[in-house]
Amino acid sequence: MTEEVKRLLMRELELSGEDVYTVAGPLDLSGLWGLYELNRPDLKERLPAPVIPPALARSTSEDGEVDIFRVIDEGDLLVHHPYESFASSVEAFIDQAVSDPDVLAIKQTLYRTSGPDSPIVRSLIRAAESGKQVVALVELTARFDEEANITWAAELEKAGVHVVYGVVGLKTHAKATLVVRRTGTGIRRYCHMGTGNYNSQTARLYEDIGLLSSDTELGEDLTDLFNYLTGYSRQRQYRRLLVAPVTLRSGIVELIRTQTHSDGRIIIKCNHLIDPEVIEALYAASSAGARIDLIVRSSCGVRPGVKGMSENIWVRSLVGRYLEHSRIYHFGDDRWYIGSADLMGRNLDGRIETVVPVIDPRLQARLAEVMDVLLADDVLASELNPDGSWHKVPTIRHLDAQEELHRLAVERTAL
Repeated sequence: MTEEVKRLLMRELELSGEDVYTVAGPLDLSGLWGLYELNRPDLKERLPAPVIPPALARSTSEDGEVDIFRVIDEGDLLVHHPYESFASSVEAFIDQAVSDPDVLAIKQTLYRTSGPDSPIVRSLIRAAESGKQVVALVELTARFDEEANITWAAELEKAGVHVVYGVVGLKTHAKATLVVRRTGTGIRRYCHMGTGNYNSQTARLYEDIGLLSSDTELGEDLTDLFNYLTGYSRQRQYRRLLVAPVTLRSGIVELIRTQTHSDGRIIIKCNHLIDPEVIEALYAASSAGARIDLIVRSSCGVRPGVKGMSENIWVRSLVGRYLEHSRIYHFGDDRWYIGSADLMGRNLDGRIETVVPVIDPRLQARLAEVMDVLLADDVLASELNPDGSWHKVPTIRHLDAQEELHRLAVERTAL
């Protein structure tokens, strides 16, 4: 930047010299996407193809159709992206809800969409045009997708979708879909709750986990949540869900306290962990003798290994071809949760967030497998030192967690 431009900006922005920082490098790294979009496949990494989740693959008929509702009726389904296909699970779930004449209503939160061509948003438009009741909560302030979301909101309203924009003063970051369906025994609710966005593009680059369920209490919770989001209730208590800003912080802190003893066990995987109340609870658990492993991709306010405070806490971060985006919480032997929330003030106090328990022992074992692989990684992982610096984990076993999780997904489909 020339001195002339700098002086102009300082004058117009009313800044002094001490407000200006010179950076030796590009300021907007998102501009590199323009370079990546060049048609040079020879210079691009070939990503492994996602697999169809085994429960869905086993139920696929000869003509390629699968009744996802029947699969969910037989038991909860956990899907792990991008190792397992987003299109054949989440998008297929929405598509079947759109085409099924017994589906009465579809309600969904939309945070980050897929720009000008979002398969899920187009499905909601088709559902409304076919006469189904469709509710879409569109978050207009979703970072990077503001323009696309404004455009989609207008298109959805034009098609007859009941579009709402959330609760005043709170950003809606929860990832939830509720399908209300008529069955032979009455009305049944089908749910999808995830850690990632309803975005087919990021689903190929972000690591995320989703839960498909027809659990009665979870369906009732989601009904109450959508009633709250659309202004029809002031719900503050839920059966299964932890919901920010009403029950999530207190729920997480209480779960940590249940492990504040010498046999305690806590594993948390998230993007950010900087909330003081949560950190103090973790320090107390560590001081009581609990073993705590934290997998934090970005900002972390915990100092591990400090004598008398955090000697039983280990912190690591993994950076690989996929963005580690899922939030997984584990307490004790059998309490597992997934959700949209990180442990920071903006998530716990300033957003609508949801964290859902995973109760099925089969699915808990899947989550335990994921955590075991992430904690064993010695290719992508770095660990946090007590002084706040990081060191690369020595590569001894050559275990790349993302390659291993893809291998396990492929192996599972062959069983």
